[in-house]
Amino acid sequence: MVTVIYDIKVPHIFESTPVPHPSNYEDRWDNDHVKMPCSVSNLYPVHTEGNSSLRRRWKLIEEAYSKPISSSFELEKAILCYNSRYNQIWDFKQFHLFINKVLSTSESLHFFEKTLPGIVSLAIKMPEKVTRPPVLLLRQRARSTSMSQLQIASLLANAFLCTFPRRNTQKKVSEFSSFPDINFIRLFENKSKCKHVQEKLKCLFHYFDRVSEKEPTGVVTFTRKVIHESDLPVWENVEETLCSFHVSSEGSIEKEGAGLLQMDFANRYIGGGVLGWGCVQEEIRFVICPELIVACLFTEMMEKNEALVITGAEQYCRHSGYSSTFCFEGDFVDSTARDSYGRRLCKIVAVDAVKFRKKEVQYKTNFLSRELSKAYVGFYCPKKDVPLVAVASGNWGCGAYRGDPRLKCLLQLMAASLARRDLLYFTFGDELLRDDVFAMYSVLKEKNMSIGSLYKILCQYGELYGEAESPSLDLYGYLYAVLDTCDSDGDMDCNSQTNDTTISESTF
Repeated sequence: MVTVIYDIKVPHIFESTPVPHPSNYEDRWDNDHVKMPCSVSNLYPVHTEGNSSLRRRWKLIEEAYSKPISSSFELEKAILCYNSRYNQIWDFKQFHLFINKVLSTSESLHFFEKTLPGIVSLAIKMPEKVTRPPVLLLRQRARSTSMSQLQIASLLANAFLCTFPRRNTQKKVSEFSSFPDINFIRLFENKSKCKHVQEKLKCLFHYFDRVSEKEPTGVVTFTRKVIHESDLPVWENVEETLCSFHVSSEGSIEKEGAGLLQMDFANRYIGGGVLGWGCVQEEIRFVICPELIVACLFTEMMEKNEALVITGAEQYCRHSGYSSTFCFEGDFVDSTARDSYGRRLCKIVAVDAVKFRKKEVQYKTNFLSRELSKAYVGFYCPKKDVPLVAVASGNWGCGAYRGDPRLKCLLQLMAASLARRDLLYFTFGDELLRDDVFAMYSVLKEKNMSIGSLYKILCQYGELYGEAESPSLDLYGYLYAVLDTCDSDGDMDCNSQTNDTTISESTF
């Protein structure tokens, strides 16, 4: 099912902003749509002179921004006008420090004279810009939603001002506990007191400056992909062999992977810690391409047979560093061409890996199958008669998730091959990893190894952990030992070897 909240013109008129559809605001307040700040059903308790009453929250928001705001303290007061239950909970000290001490005098003045008025204007015009609440992309429902970049800007402006109702808590009993954060309060609080959180705010300020200066004219599509478990591959039976593979220790997914299907090493809650202290691959991509953040508004957490594809997002910021060294480096002009719908030819697939408490369990059959199938869902395209672009990826689910990059590279290669895609793999400066994975790929191709045969060998390696705390052979050492027994003209001998479940560490 596809939902579009702007008036489609094909081919897209690149110089003009898409017109909202319908022409006038149509309210929805149900379990299938975003609960909008401007909804007539969005009521909030107000206490005055000992009396309590319910008022339309949108009116409180409009009143809070009816006069110019000239200090961070005034902005805090405005935000708390329609979030009064958090008066004693939300802490803006770090935001005040950022605005008044970290930013230069001219930068702070710019924020109050230009950036914030632009944000407020985008937010308050929401009923004119976003005339229908976006649909929720709910679990186990394959669905797409498309909206204009200007509509996204209006939604994100409201997120900045923390106006979205029922989205300030993720307690298990709350209505949106299975959705990511969307209101920006955790960025303002910056409880970790991290410098990179301040750099993320600089990226977002720059984004709002850009879209306030000149209305963006493109479109972005968000697609929730679902493959029912009964339709997922039985990996040990897959006869296909590996696709083409290129690996580089230099370059990045978003730059050198332009035009390809680009991996987002996602959290199952899309965006991960982008609106908090997180600042690794997913969070960085989301703050340099802030239109991605709007997915947090309507995308329920992903399950093991699901992925999210985002088509058309634009990059606005240059950056340097990673994690604690991340820095905003200024404006980025995205020259990526657009398709006939007005979307940038940039397709990002969000695929969440398992976070392992004990790294050795990742070699167990159930986790191998889970990661293979998850990657396959992201890479799969149902159209059989069209050439597919390659996947641009890297160390998915490694780092804090404790994944073995040598294993994760093979799993992505196997999933991409079955999905009829080649793989472009970035090791992000790790030359040893680059050489190791390419050498392994070369041997697997020489042996004409089928995906099913390779899967069985990987499963057998996992069984060694049941026999030893840590096998003396690492994964690739084990693979090379088994591959030495395979016939280079095919994989039949290798199949018979891998069917022998008595293989153990002592064999080598």
